[in-house]
Amino acid sequence: MAAVSKLEPVRGNPRSRRRGARLRGLLRLLVPRRPKALRDSLTRWLLFGVAIGLVAGAGAVVFYWCLGRATGWLLVGLGGYQPPTTVGEGGGLTGGGFTRPWAVPLVTCGGALVAGLLVAAFAPEAKGHGTDAAIHAVHHEPTALRGRVALVKIVASSLVIGSGGSGGREGPAAQISATVVSMLCGRFRVPRRDARIAVSAGMAAGIGAIFRAPLGGALLGAELLYRNDLEADAIMPSLVSSITAYAVFGAVNGFQPIFGTMSALTFTHPVTLVWFALLGVAAGLAGRVYAGLFQRGGAALRRLPVPAALLPALGGLAVGLLGLAVPAALGTGYGWVQLEMRADRLLAAPLWLVLVIPLVKVLATTLSIGSGGSGGVFGPGMVVGGCTGGALWRVLAALPWTGASPAPYVIVGMIACFGAIAHAPLGVMLMVAEMTGNLSLLAPAMIAVAIATLVVGERTIYVNQLEDRLESRALYAEQARSGARSE
Repeated sequence: MAAVSKLEPVRGNPRSRRRGARLRGLLRLLVPRRPKALRDSLTRWLLFGVAIGLVAGAGAVVFYWCLGRATGWLLVGLGGYQPPTTVGEGGGLTGGGFTRPWAVPLVTCGGALVAGLLVAAFAPEAKGHGTDAAIHAVHHEPTALRGRVALVKIVASSLVIGSGGSGGREGPAAQISATVVSMLCGRFRVPRRDARIAVSAGMAAGIGAIFRAPLGGALLGAELLYRNDLEADAIMPSLVSSITAYAVFGAVNGFQPIFGTMSALTFTHPVTLVWFALLGVAAGLAGRVYAGLFQRGGAALRRLPVPAALLPALGGLAVGLLGLAVPAALGTGYGWVQLEMRADRLLAAPLWLVLVIPLVKVLATTLSIGSGGSGGVFGPGMVVGGCTGGALWRVLAALPWTGASPAPYVIVGMIACFGAIAHAPLGVMLMVAEMTGNLSLLAPAMIAVAIATLVVGERTIYVNQLEDRLESRALYAEQARSGARSE
């Protein structure tokens, strides 16, 4: 019989089995097992969340700086037009007239042209609105995004929006952070399930940082993935990453809410809920128009016999011409929302202009982003909703219980319109509350966003959203079977 090595356990020896069982029992007494949530999730995602937040915060800082420089050089310097700014971004400049109106269409066309050529040459994935691209990555390819997309997205979005194109900052910020996180997950071979959560947290952190709204951004990272559900597993990592990114971004650009602190605005009388319910209907209709025109208009633009690289230039030229008639069409439009919160400015403006601004912003965003330009649709959607609220206040101003300020209607309009068409009412509600420093309007906001959601129905601005987590699991199972067959 062969000698048994001293290094091998003697299999089948009852004495050895008993000795091993006593040793394992003693270890369990001395070192009790931690709960699974602590062992597998909490510590790991605290560390991952901080790392993701640092990446997202740095990306938001770089993009915000590039966008500011591009706006100063292109739209202000070459175009001769200073758009209005918000209280939290530049001291509340109210804008001015066109000193060189002939230059504005040339600048919007030129910026979109360079951006379109850059995207076509180096990263076609960077075209369009970045949040939808990040949602697609979470569901389909969480570790497959190319690192160069982040760099191209920064430059292309800065050129399009900085030259006067109608787009938001949140889409690029979300795609930039999601792309870097995806690239790192692929390089370090992070399992697909964890990579999905990491990319979701990166998307949330980018949005929370650029809007200075960490709690709303964290919930958006979980809500935006589905039309009728949320990714519960992503909430805790998103909270950590979003607050970390917010701290990084705020350390450079300040922590003041974008629209200033509006703590004086309060909900004072139940009768006003009637007007806010009416605002919910108006905001829902505006949201349906926005989502429908953006998607159908974008599809129509892409069918034009124009090379894809040149199509954004055509859209930019049209936006520049439209902006000469209605300046609110140019840029992000956040400054115009700030102006509409002032009763004196809103009452002094022609009624036709107040009513037409939401539709003009929808058309301008369709031309800029639907044509393949790089930018976000989140910001323009809130501008559409906010200006819809301002228009409703202007029409109802003479009736009782409407209030002396349009600001509550503008704020609730932002929440109702985009919360409905993004199917993210909680995240948008908290985000706008953080952007305005006001939690007192949540009651009318809940009424308005609920009604707006009913009006919008299943229509969504993000075509890559899935129905719910059941559809996500079915998609994941199909992808796993496909991968097994390919091997």
